[in-house]
Amino acid sequence: MWLNPVFRISKHVLASRPYHIQAKPGDVAERVLVVGDPGRADLVANELLSSAKPVNMHRGFNTYTGYFNGVRVTVSTHGIGAPSAAIVLEELKMLGAKLVIRLGTCGGLIRDVRIGDIVVALGAAYQPGGTLGMYAPDLCYPAVADPEVVLELERGMAEEGLRIHRGLVASSDAFHAEEDKLEFWSKLGLIAVEMECATIFTVSRIRGLRPGAALMVIDNLATGEFMKDGTKRKELTLKAARGALRALTRVKL
Repeated sequence: MWLNPVFRISKHVLASRPYHIQAKPGDVAERVLVVGDPGRADLVANELLSSAKPVNMHRGFNTYTGYFNGVRVTVSTHGIGAPSAAIVLEELKMLGAKLVIRLGTCGGLIRDVRIGDIVVALGAAYQPGGTLGMYAPDLCYPAVADPEVVLELERGMAEEGLRIHRGLVASSDAFHAEEDKLEFWSKLGLIAVEMECATIFTVSRIRGLRPGAALMVIDNLATGEFMKDGTKRKELTLKAARGALRALTRVKL
């Protein structure tokens, strides 16, 4: 079949450079902390990084590069859900990222995973198809974290005095349609639910990045507990961010 060569060239160019994160090579560090909420990216960069500079604010993917404990790092927003997270991972890779840690929120699926705790994800279960089906069609690709990153995340969170759970999580594609799945997920041994870990782990593995994730428990779906936005949520975020940044700067590349 004949294809217009102009179309082929433009498609190649679009696939080889960032389109949504409008930063230049060198703007993004090799070590990247990714978060879903642009407000969380702003908070972490402004409160915990030194010499932080914004390198992208386009489309709400707020991205900053600065230093933590003398090590150059980037904090970037991946948005909500699998498609958004995949876009950001791809473009961070284009810009030079090598290690990516997600600092997110989750809901506990079992009583012992209480609000204010941290879940360090070993891996994530996901529904076949969708974004990950585009990357690995007809294959249940293992969505797993890098073991060294897991250990460093646990170490960093423990240094902040946070209660830690290591386990498997469910990555959901539909926030408001999760209730029917909660009992099923918990029976499978999944300890928390969130929306992006499976994508971050899978895309990272396919593209040669080292992934990890630490999740702040802000509600428990077994008990009905919920942590509202406010001072306690901000304090938890900064503690967890310091723990995640320690891990980010300690893993050997």
